[in-house]
Amino acid sequence: MHIKIAFAGICHSDIHQAREEWGPGIFPMVPGHEIAGQVVAVGKNVTKFKVGQNAGVGCFVESCRQCDNCKAGTEQYCRKGMVGTYASRYKHPHCPGYNEADPSQSEPTYGGYSQDIVVDQNYVCSIPDNLELSQAAPLLCAGITVYSPMMYYGVKKGEKFAVAGLGGLGSMAVKFGVAMGCHVTVLSRGTAKKEEALTTLGAHDYVDVTDADAVKAKHDTFMHIVDTISAKHDINMYMQMLDYNGQCIMVGASPEPLPLHSFSYIAKRKSLVGSLIGGIKETQEMLDFCGQNNITCQSEVIKPEQINEAYERTIKSDVRYRFSIDVSQM
Repeated sequence: MHIKIAFAGICHSDIHQAREEWGPGIFPMVPGHEIAGQVVAVGKNVTKFKVGQNAGVGCFVESCRQCDNCKAGTEQYCRKGMVGTYASRYKHPHCPGYNEADPSQSEPTYGGYSQDIVVDQNYVCSIPDNLELSQAAPLLCAGITVYSPMMYYGVKKGEKFAVAGLGGLGSMAVKFGVAMGCHVTVLSRGTAKKEEALTTLGAHDYVDVTDADAVKAKHDTFMHIVDTISAKHDINMYMQMLDYNGQCIMVGASPEPLPLHSFSYIAKRKSLVGSLIGGIKETQEMLDFCGQNNITCQSEVIKPEQINEAYERTIKSDVRYRFSIDVSQM
């Protein structure tokens, strides 16, 4: 099916890929895996979408479809490897562009910093009509990255829930926690984001983690902490704030190892766990949840010629909370 792209969110991973900070890239490269647009054409076998419908594409566009994880709807953990929306290759025999003689030379994928994209219907999600596309695009990565583990690890109404870090991922975790009926606390360095966390995002409490007394007062408090921090930090401090049987859910990727003391989890049966985006079924559930609760990701809309500037501002955390490229101006 053919999607006319309206907006593409900028994820920090786009910068890592474009600058080959995660290894050699595939060039020419078209980044972008937070894609929102409208269906303009469908193939004869497409049954899930119709022309004119709002649609979104996230972090991957194919998988093997045969392994247990794919069949369970967790294609992000495909045992043979999911196919990324960009900077990847069509590695499975059923994929168009697959090179049977040399799979390593199969056709590459190209992402959302473009006017159009063609994707198999099984890897596309429907975006509720009440969601503004420029603000909905980042849900396809920033939203599902925190929603999936919150569902899997059992975040529930009434519990004391905390979010470490208040960037794109953190802002979405706060919004989801509030909508789920949790008592939500933001854990962040300094107080610059306190007012915004409490008023704009709706958090119930805020802790400046540079304040030792404030941190100590929260020891043994939270059942779940979603850690969205992508820089080196003291994970033991957050483990101390978990209650008995509590879980720290890691979704931020520090470039350096994080030392973890065994007694930070042994003594009170705590867990440090991780998660990677979500499957297509769960991503659709997340978008439907957002539609029902009028949740979007606060984004600053930019023109294509502002992408390089936006990359630099993203690195400096100078954005609330995502950039969304208006690709109609390409």
